[in-house]
Amino acid sequence: MKAAVVEKYGSPEGLRIREVETPMPKDNELLVKINATTVTYGDAALRRMKFPSRIVFGLFLGGLGKNKILGHELAGEVETVGDQVTLFKEGDQVFASTGMTGGAHAEYICLPEDAMITGKPANMTFEDAAAVPVGGNTALHILRKANIQSGHKVLIYGASGSVGTYAVQLAKYWGAEVTGVCSTSNLEWVRDLGADKMIDYKTEDFTAIGETYDVIFDAVRKISSSQCKGLLKENGVFLSTRSPTDEKAENLVFLRGLIEEGKLKSVIDRRYPLENIVDAHFYVDQGHKKGNIVIVVNPDSKVV
Repeated sequence: MKAAVVEKYGSPEGLRIREVETPMPKDNELLVKINATTVTYGDAALRRMKFPSRIVFGLFLGGLGKNKILGHELAGEVETVGDQVTLFKEGDQVFASTGMTGGAHAEYICLPEDAMITGKPANMTFEDAAAVPVGGNTALHILRKANIQSGHKVLIYGASGSVGTYAVQLAKYWGAEVTGVCSTSNLEWVRDLGADKMIDYKTEDFTAIGETYDVIFDAVRKISSSQCKGLLKENGVFLSTRSPTDEKAENLVFLRGLIEEGKLKSVIDRRYPLENIVDAHFYVDQGHKKGNIVIVVNPDSKVV
């Protein structure tokens, strides 16, 4: 099978498309044919990671050595299943997170049946669905800590990123009044996602607006709780993507339900074929992506 492997860490130019052995599923695993995946900030950060850090983080990520296959979310079709698999069958359309180990920048992957995997939303293409698991789950897991209620005022810093776009939609689903913070070029389309108010961080200081909030969510790891002192109401909550998240299939099931109800959608900035994954990494490295960067592995699989 074809896969994008890291031959040399650092620049995106260290990535290469190579023929590697197609994995074989264990008794409790599914072999999934990947139709689409993404390049996230996390993928780019791992690719740039220096040697000492790779040794430490590699202990939790299935190794970060030469020929590592990155990629943490995907959508595709079940090719075959192990003897002990009961929840999935050949031909099922699924979307999933690979967890800490990556491996989605390839034509095939094996995933345990109890991984963060479930049926693809019926009203989404594979490309749209591939962009949901990481950003959608991160926003869902963290925002649930705040128990957002109807009428709450929520500020989302980094509302145009992968996590931020889902956070805007989820907070609106729960009935909040949402203020999104992003750059000038992204104001209108983030408003179209449901944000009630917008702040352009290039021209305004969100800490000087004079508003207070029930929840402030830093979706891009660029602000701190100390910056937000005085901006939170009594019992207000500061949240950040710096906190760890749990990956559970039940979260994907919840997100799929919202998608099929028309309450949630993915935002895709650019699409690249797998062969152009170097270009995708260069774009992500610029730090200005809007929503998600999708890698099309199987271009003939766009049907819903």
